[in-house]
Parts: sequence; C-alpha cells; structure tokens
Amino acid sequence: MIDISKMGVKKIKEGLKAREFSCAEIVNLCLQNIESKNGEINAFLEVYDDVVAQAKKVDELISRGDFSGKLLGLPLAIKDNILIKGKRTSCSSKMLENHVAAYDSTAIKKLRKEGAVFLGRTNMDEFAMGSSTETSAFGVTRNPIDPTRVPGGSSGGSAAAVASNMAVAALGSDTAGSVRQPASLCGVVGLKTTYGAVSRYGLIAMGSSLDQIGPITKKVADAREIFSVIEGIDPMDSTTLSDDFRKGIRLPLSGKAKIGVPREFVSTGVDKDVVDNFNQTVNKLEKAGHEIIDIKLPTVKHALAAYYVIVPAEISANLARFDGVKYGLHRDGQTLLDDYLQSRAAGFGKETRRRIILGTYILSSGYYDAYYKKASDVRRVISREFYDVFNGKNKVDAIVTPTAPQPAFKIGGIVDPIAMYMQDIFTVFANIVGVPAISVPSGTVARDNVNLPVGFQVVAPHFREDTILDIGEEVESFSAF
Repeated sequence: MIDISKMGVKKIKEGLKAREFSCAEIVNLCLQNIESKNGEINAFLEVYDDVVAQAKKVDELISRGDFSGKLLGLPLAIKDNILIKGKRTSCSSKMLENHVAAYDSTAIKKLRKEGAVFLGRTNMDEFAMGSSTETSAFGVTRNPIDPTRVPGGSSGGSAAAVASNMAVAALGSDTAGSVRQPASLCGVVGLKTTYGAVSRYGLIAMGSSLDQIGPITKKVADAREIFSVIEGIDPMDSTTLSDDFRKGIRLPLSGKAKIGVPREFVSTGVDKDVVDNFNQTVNKLEKAGHEIIDIKLPTVKHALAAYYVIVPAEISANLARFDGVKYGLHRDGQTLLDDYLQSRAAGFGKETRRRIILGTYILSSGYYDAYYKKASDVRRVISREFYDVFNGKNKVDAIVTPTAPQPAFKIGGIVDPIAMYMQDIFTVFANIVGVPAISVPSGTVARDNVNLPVGFQVVAPHFREDTILDIGEEVESFSAF
C-alpha cells in the first residue's frame, strides 16, 4: 500500500519508473486526504477540476517510456497569489474573488514542463499580509497538528496542505518569512530563495523589492529539486540574474562550515523552549564538526521596523491598481470617486486597509524623507553588516537563528497588530538583505499536551542556496520530529 506521507520527488519518480504505482493513484490519495481533512483545516480554497486529467497525461508519458521530467507526477499545492492560466487567483481577497489568470507565471511554466501536477490553490493571508492566515477573506486555516492553533502565514494554506499530506509539496511566497514561518509552525521545510534567483513574473505583488517564490516540502531534498526547476533568469522579470551571478564555490557535502550565531539577537523576547531547542541544535552542529562562531549584528534588530515602513509603501503603490474599474470587485457609488471608495472598502480586509493607509502616509509629501528614505538607509546599513559578516576577517559560511519566536499560537490568540508583526523578527532580515534562508524542523515543544514543531533557520550569502540546503539536510538528520 502506498504511504503518501513518505512520498517525495525521488520516491515518486522511482516508483513511477518501476511501475509500482501510477500518477493517478498518487493524486487520488491526495484528493482523498483533501476530501477528508480540508473541511476542518481549510488549506485549499479550490481543488482544480482537471487534476485527474493532469495525472492521466503524466501516466501517458510514462506508458511511452518518457521519464524526463524532473518532477514527474509530483502533486503540488499552489498559493493563491501565483497565476495559473485559466484558474482563479484571488490572493484570498474579496477584491479578486472571481479573477481568472490570463497567463501562467514563469514558475508554473517551469514546473509544468517538468511533469508536476497542480492540485489546487491554497488559502493565505489576504494579499500575503499576515503571519497566521487569519486575515483571509475565506476563513482561517487551521494547523493540522493542533486545529485550535494557526498554521502561520502568509503561506499557511500551503504549509498546512503539505503537513497534512493533502499535497506532497507546495509553492508559497516569502516577503518577510511567509514561507519559512508557517513551515516552522507546521513542522515542514520552507525555502526562501535569493532575491533574483526565481522569477516573480506571475506572482501578484505585495512588496516588489522583497517578494520571492519558494517551495514548502517535507524534506530538504525535495526543496532542492523544486528550486533547481524554478530558478534561473527570466526575460519577463528584470530582477532575475544570469548564471554568472549565481556561481560560487560550493560547500562540499562532506565539508564543514563556519556558522555564525548572533547570541544576543536570538535570546531576546523568545520563548524559552524555542531558545533551548535552538541551542541544542547548534551544539549538534558543533559536535558534527562545524565551527560555531559568535557574531554581532547590531543593526539587525531594526530590520523589522524598517520593513514595516518599506513594505506598506510598496503595498500602497502595488494595490493602487485595484480601483473597481479595470478589474476586480466593483461597487456603484454616486460619483467616480465614490466608486473607488466603496469598491476598495468592500474589497479589502482590515489588515490590508491598515497597510495601504500607512503606506500612503509614508509616501506622502513631507513624510517621504522622514520615513521611507530613512528606512531605506537602515536597509543599506543592515545589508552592509551582513556583507561584512559573510566576507570579513572572521567570515562565516552561514548564520543560524530560530525561525519563529514561539511555536504555533492559538487562533485569535494575538490581536495586537504589533505583536503579530513580531512573529517575523527572525525571518524578515533575509528579505531586507535579499539573501537565501531555509527553515528546517528541529524538534518539538509541548503545549497543552500537544507536541508542537519548531524550526531552525539557516541563512547564507546571496545565491548560496547550496550552503543552506546542505546544512539544512544535516539539521534534518538530527531531528526526531
């Protein structure tokens, strides 16, 4: 009997090649889990009506002896802000509830070419604004490990789908930790790629200088395989970079790394059990032969504040297009201006409106220099600090932190927006600097007689995904979760 919880990229392809099972059988197991579990978890907003047809197409390739696709037969869940031609993509917002994509995103094109099967679109915080998937216009997603708790966000639906075996892997997007933080809370792997490594074409923008598409998987090896497919330069996205920029000296699989630990940063305002788990994992890396170096990042504590100036400004600009005229939700008013006001008030949720208003204020005349320019200056200082740590006298190959300051919290447990923003304290700096980072399960902590997963984050210099994937696999081998 097929155990879908043990399936990954390699096992599926090998099993298909050996004719141990068909793609249709693998997909049907996912669909059965969706049918039995999604009513409670609400990870999927929609299951595509052509899923079985996609699986049959893969099986037809196999019957002809074509096993060339790197991700042949892999059932994927797709976050509801990544475009698939002919499918609805709503960003979990009333504003785009009935929006149908006119084209495939570049990531989807590449995955399709390599034989992946798209199961459906997953729930998320509205327009990716949140850390708990509670701001979705279509209901809260619940954590499969404890349905009274959040799965994290904004890619909470994707993480919950993988953790509950409704999908073997998923795509999410990461603007301040939106792949890594839900991966941590759901006990799966989340990879945030270098800014420019993966095309953003066809990803509905939240913060254009920060957003990156990344995989959520059960194992690091699967994240590596999916990344190898979706990475690369794209003429449709000027922020992607050529292979020449992405070449580097690879950390040998058998090699040992210099790993930096910002002790002061990771011990402030963090759950004690999370810190203990982090320290235990660092000790295991040291025993495995890696060199652990204490480092200082004095400005990194300001990354979150800088982010919450920069990202609302970019949100204000990006969401200005949703005016109820060209596309999206429309409400009739007494005047054209009233059309705009009523459409946007009805289409956007509370958190989205909050950030639009804040961003518009930040960009307004008289405040741009005081806020946006200053935050951009802080961003440059933080980037320089990381450059010095990675390239200075005691240069390190990677930096490690906890992924999130606490395990999954109760639904409705955080009502203060500032407290919610603090959930990104350890993940946001990777987006501010543009470097790659991965969250890997590193054990559990007990809460209310439930063992809740926690994640261990590894960060490396630009385009050194190989480093974080190598170290991530080693951390994965330590974990009993």
